[in-house]
Amino acid sequence: MSRLFEEPGDSGGRLTGSPPGSSAPLAARMRPARLDEFVGQQELLAPGTALRRAIESGHPYSMILHGPPGSGKTTLARLIAAGSGAAFEEESAVAAGRAEVRAVIERARERARSGRATVFFLDEIHRFNKAQQDALLPAVEEGLVTLIGATTENPFFSVNSALLSRARVYELTALAPADVRVLLDRALARGECGDVSVSEEALAYAAEWTDGDARAALGGLELACSVAGSGGSVGLAEIADALQQRTIAYDRQADNHFDTISAWIKATRGSDPDASLYYLAVMLEAGEDPRFIVRRMVILASEDIGNADPQALVVATSAAAAVEHVGLPECEYALAQAAIYLSLAPKSDAVKQAVHAARAYIREHGAAPPPPYLRSSTRSSGEYDNPHSHPDHKSDQPLLPESVQGTEFYRPDKGSAATSE
Repeated sequence: MSRLFEEPGDSGGRLTGSPPGSSAPLAARMRPARLDEFVGQQELLAPGTALRRAIESGHPYSMILHGPPGSGKTTLARLIAAGSGAAFEEESAVAAGRAEVRAVIERARERARSGRATVFFLDEIHRFNKAQQDALLPAVEEGLVTLIGATTENPFFSVNSALLSRARVYELTALAPADVRVLLDRALARGECGDVSVSEEALAYAAEWTDGDARAALGGLELACSVAGSGGSVGLAEIADALQQRTIAYDRQADNHFDTISAWIKATRGSDPDASLYYLAVMLEAGEDPRFIVRRMVILASEDIGNADPQALVVATSAAAAVEHVGLPECEYALAQAAIYLSLAPKSDAVKQAVHAARAYIREHGAAPPPPYLRSSTRSSGEYDNPHSHPDHKSDQPLLPESVQGTEFYRPDKGSAATSE
């Protein structure tokens, strides 16, 4: 893996960086060498905060940096190491395993003998399984390494509790368009694009279009300038061509996957069809599996609507059938139709409350046998009073076990008819 310092044992903690014109990507060349050049994360790095004091004092501690791509996790880790004079070791959990971790720890042990600290930056730490994460514990516990883990997923779900207890967790937010614009302007001011002229519209577009991902914005600018060539110009069309599809922060197996479906459920439950369609569109644009979406629709139809509108379940299951029979892209119409219907339908959670109440009763009291006249055995005593033998097709015969009679599980919403909520 590439490292910030020339050699883990000899650099003295000085930033080497990438000089202008080097082959490193523009985003790497634009990494700040000083904390006052860092853009974004104002709350975490405000004067007097624990993180800023640790960086300025040169006494870092183990931490997990959680945030979206391009929010500055790697840059912040490098600044922390540089400020402490420690050797900087960098690995990615995508490619590294226990052998690489052991090698890092051995090098850290050698440095510790001469009094030099090591900062170990582990990108995508959530990719390590429990055994791999456990291998880090002794070195972190003994202070052989200051661990800085980076992850785009919620660390409380993806990082071992034992490791979390030895580290501070910091959540980084996506950069604001104004922050991204600062970096783009800085790249131009440093001459990173040579004599290519870049229009104001192109810069504003790149800052807004990349949704806070500074790496994507700088990469788009670099590509557009490269295509334009010496003496060329980059306008709105050129930057749009370089950026292509808008960056959508979404991972089908990570936080955005669950956060977005949660937002869709709450928006639909809140009877806002526009919000429901918006979050549906986010998932579709991000390539979410439509079967995952429609399963949530079927659940919501009973959980949040129920008998207030029994047709909601019919619409949802019909959409599920359409997803299976038609598939994408055309099944998006059925999904949109169902999302709108479910949003506008009257809401009730009486069905959910009823089944929860019934199951809770069983867990507490056990399952009593049904009355003899309801059992299938021909030897059962008593006579079953068939409702169809009555003109109104109703019988007054008790149907619950004797010990349960009088208990009410289903409570329709106030003022509703018996068959609706």
